[in-house]
Order: sequence, then C-alpha cells, then structure tokens
Amino acid sequence: MPSVTAQTIFTPEEYLALERKATVKSEYLNGKIRAMPRVNFVHNFITVDIATELNIQSRGQDWEVYMSNMRVRTGPKGAYFYPDVVVVCGEPQVEDNVFDTLLNPMLVIEVLSPSTEVYDKGEKFRHYQELMSLQEYILVSQDRVRVEQHRLLKTQWVQTEFGTPEDVLSLASIGCELPLRDIYRRVPEVIS
Repeated sequence: MPSVTAQTIFTPEEYLALERKATVKSEYLNGKIRAMPRVNFVHNFITVDIATELNIQSRGQDWEVYMSNMRVRTGPKGAYFYPDVVVVCGEPQVEDNVFDTLLNPMLVIEVLSPSTEVYDKGEKFRHYQELMSLQEYILVSQDRVRVEQHRLLKTQWVQTEFGTPEDVLSLASIGCELPLRDIYRRVPEVIS
C-alpha cells in the first residue's frame, strides 16, 4: 500500500517569518510555500532591460519601479509573489514595518519561463486580479518575441498580443512605451 505524505499548511504569518530568514526566495499560495525557480541569462537580460527602460522613463513621474526582490501580497487570504518588475504609483503601501511587501502595484510584469508559464498565465494572474490597484499585467516570453498585455478596462480584463520587434507596448497605466526591440535587445537569437 502506498504511503501518504502529509503536506504542511502554513499561515501567511508563518510564511513571512520563514521567508524573511530564508537564503532563497519562495512564493506563498493557499497555505503552501513554493520555491522560486532559478533564472537563466535570457530571463535576466529581459527583466533588467525592462526595468532599466521603465526606470529611465519614471524620472519626474509619480511612480517607482521595483525588481524581483520586492514581494507583493495579493489579497486578504495572503498570496505572496515576487514579480519580475513592479510599478507603484504614488506612495507605496506596505504590509508592515519591514517594508519588503508591496500592497498596491499598478503594473506587474512577469518574464515567462517554461516551468512557470502556465502558472503565471493562470492561477497567479487570478490572484493578481484581487489587487484593487492593479491596472496592467504584462507577460513577456523569453524564447520568442511575444508579449501579452492584460489591461483592466472598467471591470473587464482585455488582452492584446505583440509579436514583432517593431511592435511597441504602450503602458497606459503609467503613460509610457516599451519598444519590443528594446525588451529583447540583448537576446538577438530570439529576434532573428
């Protein structure tokens, strides 16, 4: 007879206590802690280039860019994620006095990897939608030129896809643009 392994369920408070002492990042969903996958050069290049371009465009604006070490809590049940890039407009709202968990992102960008693509497009996106502040959710492929933009228009999420280096991603939530050529500039094998 096969044995059944009991799975530990953690409270959000237990997760935060463990995560703040951990040497590797983990996300939290439905009482379960999930280790973050390692990233490769392509994932890192794309993430850094997006954040750099947004940071340059943020000068003189009322929004700030954060990268993948800034955690986001999504709803009252306490799902916690580490998006690749996050933008907060106005004053950042944080969970507590440790200042490491954002509550009010307006824009979230995830760079997809083969091991996270289904999760990022599905369950994770459903949890991000619990954020009252969220206006745009962007998914960037790392193995081909492909960007999915999900924008909240009144009460509906509308998806637009971009697939050529000549396309320009217009981020209405923060009033800026990201040419796909700039997103993929350090990964020419993806563009060709």
